[in-house]
Amino acid sequence: MVRLEQVSKDYKSSANHSNGDAVVVHALKKVSLEIHPGGFTSLAGPSGSGKTTMLNLIGCLDVPDQGKIFIEEELINNKNKNDLALLRRHKIGFIFQSFNLIPVLSAYENVSFALSIMNMAEKEIKQKTETILEEVGLSDMMHRRPNQLSGGQQQRVAIARALVKQPLLILADEPTANLDSKTGEGILKLMEELNEKHKSTFVFSTHDKMVMDFAHRLVLLHDGEIVGDERRK
Repeated sequence: MVRLEQVSKDYKSSANHSNGDAVVVHALKKVSLEIHPGGFTSLAGPSGSGKTTMLNLIGCLDVPDQGKIFIEEELINNKNKNDLALLRRHKIGFIFQSFNLIPVLSAYENVSFALSIMNMAEKEIKQKTETILEEVGLSDMMHRRPNQLSGGQQQRVAIARALVKQPLLILADEPTANLDSKTGEGILKLMEELNEKHKSTFVFSTHDKMVMDFAHRLVLLHDGEIVGDERRK
């Protein structure tokens, strides 16, 4: 599904106060990794370990400075912005820790919007949206706006939005970070159930042990390098 070959990514931080020069941060250092279809993989490590950078690169939100990234054996390094946008639209779903829902839209509208930009027929949009909202347990709340939903319910909308277009790959950046532990556990169980049902490939980042315990595969990062890779299920 995804292959990284010797991938490196640097960022320039704010200027060093002593001499005015920007500081280069080596976010990823020659990382190689393969992610197979249908997996439920966690990228884990402390803040600054490189896990979010890796998600952004896999999700075509950023490009590597060195190395190669393949999605379904297709090299994505040299694609232009329009091609990357099309790839994200059709093949990748995103779940964010801050939910990133459109506040003026209902749960139904937030989810259906992901399909409307794909020029899908209205009847099909309605069927797919209602089906996925039922799967995440929100069929009776689909007309509520985000501010009328709890944090856990908002994250369920975000999961539905990511899954409704039936992407090959779901990327979740700290998906339980803004939830209490009980709600977070419920979200993880839901993601695991949907992973098994839809066969979508899930990759999520975390520094939370509870989230790590749900992973079928745990990839540990530290200072931009992979320091562990454990298959659990």
